[in-house]
Amino acid sequence: MTDLQRRKFIKIAGGAAAAAAVVGLPPSLVRALSIKGNSATGSINDIEHVVILMQENRSFDHYLGALRGVRGFGDRFPIPLEGGGRVWDQSNGTRVVKPFHLDKNTMNAALIKDMPHFFYDAQAAWNQGKYGHWPQYKTDGSMGYYTRSEAPFQYALADAFTICDAYHCSVQGCTDPNRIMFWSGSNHDPRLRDAGINCDDTTAEPTNIRCNVVGQMPSPGYAYTGSAFTWDTIPDVLERNNISWKIYQDPNNNWWGLMHGGLAFDSFRSALPGSAHYDKGMSHHSIDDLASDVMAGTLPAVTWILPTPMESEHPFAPSSAGRGGHFVERILQALTGNPDSWSKTAFFITYDENDGLFDHVPPPAVPSYDAEGNLAGKSSVPVEGMYFAVNKPEYVHPSDTITGDLRVWGMGPRVPMFVISPWSKGGWVNSQVFDHTSMGMFLEKRFGITIPAISRWHRTVSGDLTSAFDFSSPNSPSLPALPSMANYEAVEAASARLPVARPPAVEQPMVREPGVRYSRPLPYDLAVYATPRPDGRLRLDFVNNGAQGAVLHVYDKKHLANIPRRYTVAARARLDDDIWRPSAVDGGHYDLEVFGPNGFFRSFQGDVFNEHDAGVEMAMAYRKDARELVLTLTNKRARAVNLDLRFNAYRKFDSGATLSLPAGAATERAWKIDSVGNWYDFSVTGEALAYRFAGRMESGMPSISDPAQ
Repeated sequence: MTDLQRRKFIKIAGGAAAAAAVVGLPPSLVRALSIKGNSATGSINDIEHVVILMQENRSFDHYLGALRGVRGFGDRFPIPLEGGGRVWDQSNGTRVVKPFHLDKNTMNAALIKDMPHFFYDAQAAWNQGKYGHWPQYKTDGSMGYYTRSEAPFQYALADAFTICDAYHCSVQGCTDPNRIMFWSGSNHDPRLRDAGINCDDTTAEPTNIRCNVVGQMPSPGYAYTGSAFTWDTIPDVLERNNISWKIYQDPNNNWWGLMHGGLAFDSFRSALPGSAHYDKGMSHHSIDDLASDVMAGTLPAVTWILPTPMESEHPFAPSSAGRGGHFVERILQALTGNPDSWSKTAFFITYDENDGLFDHVPPPAVPSYDAEGNLAGKSSVPVEGMYFAVNKPEYVHPSDTITGDLRVWGMGPRVPMFVISPWSKGGWVNSQVFDHTSMGMFLEKRFGITIPAISRWHRTVSGDLTSAFDFSSPNSPSLPALPSMANYEAVEAASARLPVARPPAVEQPMVREPGVRYSRPLPYDLAVYATPRPDGRLRLDFVNNGAQGAVLHVYDKKHLANIPRRYTVAARARLDDDIWRPSAVDGGHYDLEVFGPNGFFRSFQGDVFNEHDAGVEMAMAYRKDARELVLTLTNKRARAVNLDLRFNAYRKFDSGATLSLPAGAATERAWKIDSVGNWYDFSVTGEALAYRFAGRMESGMPSISDPAQ
């Protein structure tokens, strides 16, 4: 980013960032923000140490949905729900419960209860993408969210470094499946998966079994439950490639082993004292040891930090956002004690799963099967073997009958991911789709290794986290301060004296901070074409001209009782000729909404039999060099057609135009969008036709978050 670009952004977003800054900066965090990054090569190779902290059980909307400049409560395109309303209108089976503020001044917001968060209730709440009864399966409390007042450290951390607002947990479920995924790249046997064979609980982990240990270390040692997995973990790969690693933990205070995804694997279970896995991955290594290793210049290339239950932020541990913030302070104090070491360190903080806490963004996933065994969608990469073959009734909620015994593992709901390093300072948002396999792909990219368990589908859809960094110009200007959380015990004690957190009796509007933030360039270039056919059917074509695959979700608003269709389109690939048949029961009328990454939205309404509209074809394209959108309209009818072009946002002084197309003619309209960060939102309407196009054109350069949110 050039100085001119920085000044332009600061003019747009600097005021909001300054207003969000909080005083009380601990010395360790002053160091974290002030130490210049290593820029010897201007590449990922400038990172010599990767430090990874996985915390517990918080969703993105719960923690950060009210943060400015992220896809939270200002989302302009929430998915539709059966029975009317949008994704905010969640039902508990009796009434609607919308997201509500966990107000620290009126309720025990700091120490909320945990909620159901196992595979069977997560599947029921997600409902294969229909997503309308979250509190019914997760309790009303699941809809509660924090603002900056309740999570000041987390908000300020996002303002100082980089927050990823499209990072998902990998499995619709609990801790073990997600941590096993995080530590190895898969939670089900990749050899069977790659052979197209779906796994059950003998070859996969749908619940908290294999990492749930008893016994003390070092004597008498752990006793394990469930069969051991034998595919490679990430530490196995690192060790085989002579890349240094260590897990910093108290093995007797890591929530009975549940924090340690490696304990499901034979390479850890069979490790003996004196072996690498035992000494580096099964022994006691404290935060003080981490600090000593940093000061001695012996910090490993890859480090995992496991929290204790009280430090983990898990609801009802009892842990809290403040206590977790204080734990991160201690880690940062250790990591920044040696400026030379910190200048070469990337620190990632994420969460294993969402507990039962609500998040509104539909997770990318392979297509679901409907109750009749039909696949709802398509994929340009193989998806055979990507499903859980239910082999016990306890894995399916009795009321969850929308699909059969082949269940989609995930992705699951969004969780926060903070990227903290000298190359990610400045309060950025990164909206590329990531999940827990992304951490393994980042290590692949940095160290030239291969994590064999990561599926082809995940490699298609999930990024490798490198887009969160600016290696070419890492040492950015002044930044907001992070608050000290040393008073977390007083905050928790004051909160505990207040009433139990619950939804308000009178519905409240969702809170969201105004303003935008600078956002990283993304690898997406997507298009969806809707074409009525002479036989009364509607054809959808999905095109991906970008460098990363994507999942597109299609909701049929005339049939919202059905599972939404999902389409995985690999980079530089297309899915052609997916047929919708509106004529059978809808008299030719159709009403589809398409959702993709970072606010990509298409809406197609029309009548395949309408004489005025049915011969009109539309195509939207990007002219990236000119920062223009190009709309092409073609009239294939034997009569003239009039269409209205209208701008829904971003172009305040341009109401649009009426476009006349003679029979057999085509017309083109182009307009610049660089003044609004390349965001667009426009509609084309006819007699029965109403098509809408919205999203952001990617130019390979930094931009801003959606200014219309």
